[in-house]
Amino acid sequence: MGTSGVRFLTLVKPFMFALPEVSSATKKIPVNEKLLWTSIVVFLYLVCCQIPLYGITNTKSSDPFYWMRVILASNKGTLMELGISPIVTSGLVMQLLAGSKIIDVDQGTKEDKTLFQGAQKLLGILITIGESVAYVLSGMYGDVKDLGAGNAILIIVQLFTSGIIVICLDELLQKGYGIGSAISLFIATNVCESIVWKSFSPTTINTGRGTEFEGALVALFQLMITKTDKVRALQEAFYRQNLPNVTNLLATVLVFVLVVYFQGFQVELPITPAKSKGMAGQFYPIKLFYTSNMPIILQTALVSNLYFISQILYKRYPENIIIHILGRWEEPEMSVSGQMRPVGGIAYYISPLNSFAEIVSDPVHALLYIIFILASCALFSKTWIQVSGTSASDVSKQLRDQQMVMKGFRASSMQRELNRYIPTAAAFGGMCIGALSIVADFMGAIGSGTGILLAVTTIYQSWETIRKESRDTDALKMFG
Repeated sequence: MGTSGVRFLTLVKPFMFALPEVSSATKKIPVNEKLLWTSIVVFLYLVCCQIPLYGITNTKSSDPFYWMRVILASNKGTLMELGISPIVTSGLVMQLLAGSKIIDVDQGTKEDKTLFQGAQKLLGILITIGESVAYVLSGMYGDVKDLGAGNAILIIVQLFTSGIIVICLDELLQKGYGIGSAISLFIATNVCESIVWKSFSPTTINTGRGTEFEGALVALFQLMITKTDKVRALQEAFYRQNLPNVTNLLATVLVFVLVVYFQGFQVELPITPAKSKGMAGQFYPIKLFYTSNMPIILQTALVSNLYFISQILYKRYPENIIIHILGRWEEPEMSVSGQMRPVGGIAYYISPLNSFAEIVSDPVHALLYIIFILASCALFSKTWIQVSGTSASDVSKQLRDQQMVMKGFRASSMQRELNRYIPTAAAFGGMCIGALSIVADFMGAIGSGTGILLAVTTIYQSWETIRKESRDTDALKMFG
């Protein structure tokens, strides 16, 4: 097994020189400069979200990624059509291969780590090409015959180029020039944009009850001003159907508060310098959300790719029984967008429910969805610590390298003690992330439960990073 792993990574070597790469920062970047680079990356992302693809003739067809657009940080019909899907999918595949020991990777050696990252980047580029071709051939932008070979190739080139830009922007932040990663940053930006728009949108829509504003807060003020029966106006503002309402907005705020509250849960293990037993000790924190938002990102990548494959296959072979097992899709009545929804098969049972009424009407769907989310998040979380360098053995090695030991334990027994906490925190934390996502979906929170979780955890981590780096900078100034 080990030999095959080395052979696999060796296959990547010839491609390393051709892969786009951002050189690592040679000096510590000041926090103000990091904020500037992070702002530039967000600005470029928002610009790409507004530039339409040249050459498309149709954007009204059913969107296989409709349910995942916010979480994948993508925008249909623009340069950000693919969003972060290729990066996350390549990360998911490589994680599963490394975690299941199909490929053998020693994250402790620089060469293996570099080759593994190169393999992940190469796979991301290949997935970008594959998804670009699949989008065009599936008819998302119009029939290929109507597009013509020239336009079809041009669309693929645009999607591929924007995919490379996303990979480079992500690497720019991860190499120390910015804060966090572009993956989390783009998701947070997209979710926040969606929440702000659905709260304050001035767009008017004719719902059959008259013209209403799309934004929940704008609609609240409109109804309170125009309706003579204020109680009925409040009821309509809080519970109106098919458009964002105040209850959805309050559910979103509640989820924000819950996630921030749970972020503070952690176990602090006392550690002391190995050679100076009398010195004041420190603490190594093991947070409840030990793997942060990675479990839900990987789970989203898995579901989005299943949705994409299922809907494309169902369009091609609507009578095939095997395709029906994967998922059956229908366009709802009175739909103006042409958007299809899963109504059967695996795709249906792993799709979120958006209200408690839906739970009562289909408890089997609700039960299977809950089991899937909790199990997949726990599994991805436990697997992630093995490939991200945060497992008990990795942490134990890091502490030994820093000449630190756990208080009351020998250096040789640290790993065993850390094993009591880290795998449990990873699995339980992953399940908690999944549970919060489910609750948010059931409450009808704006932007989807998963999207809100990703946005809050990203914003919280960015704030913690800025605060820590600012504190370190102030300390250096004091002693400088």
